[in-house]
Amino acid sequence: MSSSYNNTISSSSTQSFPLLAIGANNFNREETAMTMNQRPNSISPPPRRLRNKPGNPSPDAEVIALTPEEIMATNRFQCEVCKKRFQREQNLQLHRRGHNLPFNLKQKSDEEVRRKVYVCPEPTCVYHDPSRALGDLTGIKKHYYRKHGEKKFKCEKCDKCYAVESDCKAHSKICGTKEYRCVCDTKFSR
Repeated sequence: MSSSYNNTISSSSTQSFPLLAIGANNFNREETAMTMNQRPNSISPPPRRLRNKPGNPSPDAEVIALTPEEIMATNRFQCEVCKKRFQREQNLQLHRRGHNLPFNLKQKSDEEVRRKVYVCPEPTCVYHDPSRALGDLTGIKKHYYRKHGEKKFKCEKCDKCYAVESDCKAHSKICGTKEYRCVCDTKFSR
């Protein structure tokens, strides 16, 4: 090897790295994490915006009240040419390209978007109150199906009914696997 190559290696190996500076026998995860995160002259990322807990919306959010029909609708967006329906507006816009129709895909804008919260249409529900509204459309749909929707999926083992098929499938995996015994020696499962 050439001497210039050895000089390059020896000069670059004099840099200290946090893991090597601590030593192999005295490894301390907390110190290592702290020294690795303390980088001089580095710009820290902007603080992450914390999400509000479900049922605890931002006071300046726009409250949206949907009807049960709007919540239960699956393919809300319809092509005016072929009458095909889509779950999302962007899917419809992409489909319109196939008909050579004008389309406009929504772009992210720099202006602050006002958050939306959704209230449950059921007047007796705790999430009907705007101060307890749910933060996204998927959340209100799941809530409405599970709590107020028709329970049409039935467990084959115990006849328990569910409004969401995935809930029924998850239940059927564990149904009858746990066995409990009463003080009178009667066995039962949930």
